[in-house]
Amino acid sequence: MLTAVLVLLQLASSVALIILVLLHSGKGGGVSDMFGGGVGATAAGSTVVEKNLNRITVVAATVFAFTTMSLGLVLA
Repeated sequence: MLTAVLVLLQLASSVALIILVLLHSGKGGGVSDMFGGGVGATAAGSTVVEKNLNRITVVAATVFAFTTMSLGLVLA
């Protein structure tokens, strides 16, 4: 039962992490520019949308890391 829950969390976090990383902007504009983030982005640094995207990505990466370690301990 625990293994099944960990595998589901691993799958969900890996898909979320892929999507979130692809949403980040590169050198040019990204998804945050589509939502109005590019208006004052050069003067103000990173926008609210970009900061929230960074926070959500860090949470998804942390969940992914913990589920990877937990699966390693459970299945070993």
